[in-house]
Amino acid sequence: MKLSLCLAVYNEEKNLHYPLDSAIDIVDEVVIVDGGSTDKTVEVAKSYGKKVRIINSDNPVMFHKNKQKAIEAARGEWILQLDADEELSEDLKKEILNLLKYQISNIKYQKENVGFYIPRKNWFLTGFLMKGGQYPDYTIRLYKNGVAKFPCKDVHENVEIKGAVGYLKNPLLHYADPDFSRYLLRWDRYTTAEVRVLRAKPLHFFDYFFWKPFSTFFLMYFRHKGFLDGFPGFVFALFSSIRFWVIYIKFRCRGDS
Repeated sequence: MKLSLCLAVYNEEKNLHYPLDSAIDIVDEVVIVDGGSTDKTVEVAKSYGKKVRIINSDNPVMFHKNKQKAIEAARGEWILQLDADEELSEDLKKEILNLLKYQISNIKYQKENVGFYIPRKNWFLTGFLMKGGQYPDYTIRLYKNGVAKFPCKDVHENVEIKGAVGYLKNPLLHYADPDFSRYLLRWDRYTTAEVRVLRAKPLHFFDYFFWKPFSTFFLMYFRHKGFLDGFPGFVFALFSSIRFWVIYIKFRCRGDS
């Protein structure tokens, strides 16, 4: 078995077709850790046939824990780890296939890279964000089995790789936010997760209400030219900035404080 597709999902019946349609024909197995979905996620997953193996779990706030479960259950020599709303572009699929063929035939190359960063295009409201520091949004998605581990300390973390990591050229397509309502749901979940990670760490009012929001907006919208993405670029920069207000308020008003 050469390649395993690993997914951690929760109520993703509308999105699961992205990774499965784009990768099912090039992988040897699909390992899905389901966090107790209440929609038809599991039913949709099973419809893709015998390659699919489902592992039942809870749905932790630090959702990387379920990603870790998925890669630990994988049997392939290589792991392709995707989110339920990510899709392989056709050029990326060809690049991965060519890479794995080359790995088999070139022993020296096998020793050089055990993982790969993939550039990612993020869809926001009406199109892919290409400015504002959002592209290329490099993320580690392909690596040898046994070399990767999720630290589970930050909601935006990549896996940690033991060994050299290279770069692929063609993009992964991320359909995270097709509408504003879905974005707000994810925004709320991510800010809650960040509060959980902060725990007892002291937060300074000035930093979270003035410095962090201002500097984030300035960098994204002006320095990294987010304004070239039009109105979606403005909205993304704005809500990426004011999330610090929400984090501070949630932290100060925690039920355990």
